Order: sequence, then structure tokens, then C-alpha cells
Amino acid sequence: MDMERTSALLRRDLHKEYSCAVRGRGAYLWDSNGRRYLDFSGSATACFIGHGDEGVARVMAEQARSLEFAHTSQFTTPVAEEFAWELLEFAGEAFRGGAVCFTSGGSESTETALKLARQYQVEIGQKQRYQIISRKQGYHGATLGALAVSGNVKRREMYLPMVREFEQVRTPNCYRCSYACDSGCDDCGWKYAEEVRGAIDNSNGEAAAFIFEPVSGATLGAVVPPKSYLPRVCEVCRREGVLLIADEVMTGFGRTGRNFAFEHWNVAPDIMVLAKGISSGYAPLGAVVANKKVVDAIANGSGALVHGFTYNAHSVAVAAGREVLRRIVNDKLVLDAAAKAELLGDALRGLYECRSVGDVRGLGLLWGVEFVTSKETKDPFKPDAQFATKIAAACAARGVMVYPMQGCVDGYKGDHLLIAPPVVITEEQIKWAVERVKAAVKEVEDAVGS
Repeated sequence: MDMERTSALLRRDLHKEYSCAVRGRGAYLWDSNGRRYLDFSGSATACFIGHGDEGVARVMAEQARSLEFAHTSQFTTPVAEEFAWELLEFAGEAFRGGAVCFTSGGSESTETALKLARQYQVEIGQKQRYQIISRKQGYHGATLGALAVSGNVKRREMYLPMVREFEQVRTPNCYRCSYACDSGCDDCGWKYAEEVRGAIDNSNGEAAAFIFEPVSGATLGAVVPPKSYLPRVCEVCRREGVLLIADEVMTGFGRTGRNFAFEHWNVAPDIMVLAKGISSGYAPLGAVVANKKVVDAIANGSGALVHGFTYNAHSVAVAAGREVLRRIVNDKLVLDAAAKAELLGDALRGLYECRSVGDVRGLGLLWGVEFVTSKETKDPFKPDAQFATKIAAACAARGVMVYPMQGCVDGYKGDHLLIAPPVVITEEQIKWAVERVKAAVKEVEDAVGS
């Protein structure tokens, strides 16, 4: 039966009624009915410095007046050149002498990183290396190349006949560990890292790179790996000539209380995939940052990157990113995020009072809340219960926006919320929001009968 549509937009969900957002300021959004919402998910973790920053808007307008766009096959621009140097400085010593490629978002950044990894191997004479090892329950974007290395079952399954797949390993998850944990999480971290080594061995010398999220994003909900995991993974990949690609789309630019999440483990990737926080949502912007080894291989080889998008280094988007980074650095917002992490974590752990909350985990201002039918058995809700979705709706009715997801157990079962507020959120706003999330959880528990 045909349904009469009320919008010409091909919305994400054609059966859902959406509020119309018209204004944002600080940690808040307003809809067309004048209703205010606290953006407790940072608009899918993109918003870090807060909504409605007049300085960013002014810089974008000034750039648009002077030069809105010039194609990168013909020109470079001062704003892109300057921002690239500043971004390398922000990335730290591991990327000294490296280079930046600006894109229009996370999926484009992943595509760029995958191609860059392949070209690096070709340039150094390793033409047989083309496989990209990735992780189950990871997510790296919506384009076909990004989906090929992602592990989000629901977002992948329809398109699998269209993608080239390589081996995927398991993602460390202390709450649902695949190992016995008899010797503690560090021992398990080592075991999960050995799965990466095994996948490299299985590639028969054809592995080009390993892509990973330092802290899991929306698909698993802010799962933090054991401290032994990433150092061991780095050691294995370096020894085997496999590049490390860190997907910092959700975790970069201060979100976890460090400039980039990999810094928590004193490791460094060869390539970083960036988006979201790079412009804090003010413009469609992403970036790939490559270290000196990768850049030198191309510079001393063919000399040309065999890849590109029309809107690489779009002047207005890059200007927005540059101003956002200026705010992050000058206002010491990374330290602010680290300071507020304890407040947020303590408040969210109060949700354990709810009978359906099985796990609260996270780092910095990126947290996940996982729901179960029983704390003892950790059994997930049935997918058709739509438990997290119902909680998100109940939160929105109370003026709080959260990010609901499903599938964190096996790709189909397992409900969780992702919490990622802007760094400008206050202690009072955190407490207020968590109380409303708690009320929403209890409302849905009573309705579902958990």
C-alpha cells in the first residue's frame, strides 16, 4: 500500500517523524516548535566545541567571501596549507615530516587511507600487498570500500555481494570477552593481538594494512581495549611490514581527553583517519594524516597520489576546521575534556541502579551504556524489542538527545546508547541529563517488562 509522503527528502527512516532542528547554542539544540534538547550525543559525536560558535561562523563567511572553492588539481590555498601544518603539529612527533589530505568526511577519509596504504606498498616494491585486515564489530564508513573493512552487520549485509572482503579479527571487549580472562585483561589483550598476527600470517604476505578504532565507536559503544592490546598490535604490524591505520573519526580532536585516542597507549599509527571533531560539525570535513615513511615512499617513487575527490581541501570547510582547532588549542579544550570525563563517568555509572543496565564504559567524553535482560547472564534483549531506540525516544521526550544502537553482541542482538556531549557541557547539565536518561530507562523497562 502506498504511503503519502510529507517530505521530498529521502530521510534515513521513511517511517519516522523527525523534529526540525532550527538553532543550536552551546550544548543545546532547538526545534521548529521551540523545544530545547541537550545534545548529549554531540550530534553523532561530531559536535565537540559546541553549537552556534560565532567565531567559526565568522571565519567561514570571511573565507566564502574571499574564495569559496578552487580545485586541488589546479591550485592550493593559503588556508589549506596553513591548516595542514597546524594539524601535523597537533598530531605530534609521530607525524613530523608527514602530510595531510583533506576530504569531505569520514567515509572519504577511509577510502583515501585504504588507497594510500595500497599505493605505499606498491611504491616500496611490495606489489603483492593489497589486503586490509580489519575487526568484527568495527565501523569505518558507508562507502563500499569502507564497508568492506567494517564489521557492522546490519549496515553491511545488503551490500556484501558488491564488496571485496578480507579477514576480520575480533575486537577486545572486556564485558563480553571471548577468552576466559583467568589471567586478567592484559593477558586477553595479548590474545586478541595474536589474532591480528594470525590474520597477517593467513594473508600469505599480501596484507597491506590493519585498520582499527582505538576506542570503539557507535557499533560497539565506547569499548576500551586492555592496555596490552595496542602496543602488541603495533609491534606485530611493524615487524611484518603492515601499515597501521587508526580510525580516529569519533575519537580524535580531544574527544577522549587526549589530542588523539591512540596517545593513551603510547603508540602511533602510520596513517590516521579523521572527520567529525575536525570541524566539530560546522562543515563537511575529514582528513587523512600520513607519517613521513608513507609520504616519502610516494615522493621518492611515482611522486603522485593516484586518488582524489572534487572537494578535497574545500576552502570554506578547511577554514572551519582551522578555526575549530584554534579554539581547541587556545582554550585548552582537550584538558577540559579530560577533566570532565570523571564527572561524566561517575554520573553515568549511577545508571547501574537500573535493572537493565549491564555495562557502562568509556574514555574522556565518549561513553557507552549497554542494556541486558539480566545482569547475571548478560543476555541481550530481542532485536524486535527495539530497547535502545525506545529509550532514545523517551530521552528525547525529556529534552535529551542520545545515540541508540543495536547489534553490539552479535551484529543483531545487543542494545546500547552512545553518550558523547560537547566539551562545553557543564556539571549541572551532565547531572540533569543523566537523571533524565535514568527516568527514560526505567520507563522503558516497565513498558517492556525487563
